[in-house]
Amino acid sequence: MTHLQAGLSPETLEKARLELNENPDTLHQDIQEVRDMVITRPDIGFLRTDDAFILRFLRARKFHHFEAFRLLAQYFEYRQQNLDMFKSFKATDPGIKQALKDGFPGGLANLDHYGRKILVLFAANWDQSRYTLVDILRAILLSLEAMIEDPELQVNGFVLIIDWSNFTFKQASKLTPSMLRLAIEGLQDSFPARFGGIHFVNQPWYIHALYTVIRPFLKEKTRKRIFLHGNNLNSLHQLIHPEILPSEFGGMLPPYDMGTWARTLLDHEYDDDTEYSVDSYSMPVKEVEKELSPKSMKRSQSVVDPTVLKRMDKNEEENMQPLLSLD
Repeated sequence: MTHLQAGLSPETLEKARLELNENPDTLHQDIQEVRDMVITRPDIGFLRTDDAFILRFLRARKFHHFEAFRLLAQYFEYRQQNLDMFKSFKATDPGIKQALKDGFPGGLANLDHYGRKILVLFAANWDQSRYTLVDILRAILLSLEAMIEDPELQVNGFVLIIDWSNFTFKQASKLTPSMLRLAIEGLQDSFPARFGGIHFVNQPWYIHALYTVIRPFLKEKTRKRIFLHGNNLNSLHQLIHPEILPSEFGGMLPPYDMGTWARTLLDHEYDDDTEYSVDSYSMPVKEVEKELSPKSMKRSQSVVDPTVLKRMDKNEEENMQPLLSLD
């Protein structure tokens, strides 16, 4: 076991080996393989390439080097393309703070039987007069940034439960295609987290209809992990034990305190101290080359055209166009 695995229990170490192909003997080599690919995307400013950071992406993609690098590139590209979202990216930002206080997101105290963190969202809590859907997305991303620092969660992942009770048609009308795309890109395509399940409960017909529209644009793996329970909480309990759920989900625990996770972040004054600005993404090639292996240095003079590595996304971009035209 290397120092990079020091935060893992013996059970999680074995899980990382069996499910994620994590090998302590080749861990540093795996990380360097991903780091060496940075030079192929000079159009992106990779603001962090330290070992612990890259390891998150390897775990999220089961140690497939190229897929891990692709996720790493998309992580920074998303932030580079949405700079306004990441200005004042901290728990004390007014919009983020209010969203957190209303339970966007919430986090249950107990892990599920797979060791996954259970996140909860009560959609009807959204107060449109005080903060936007983008603020909710920012609060969720900031929360994930804080949680993903736990190496146990890098391996075991997360479960999300969304309660749509009393979510109005007027609120749902704000879930525009462009907003949904922003969320999909930020959570599915650009963040190094493993989501083992996304559970909808008490969803009205218009949320079911909305999901039908966006379903084709979700990855197959994501689609397989989305469960529409409606009012049938028994089906939820078959996957998440009621002993660890609050009463809102038919569980045995008291009602969820919406401010629990907000207090955790605010008490620690958590923020992402990375400076997301146009200038910060203009990283000189010489700075990148300092961390390249000798083998990669030989290739650095023939940098790959970034469009080559983006061709895999071309079909996804074309397929999303009909949805975007609805906005």
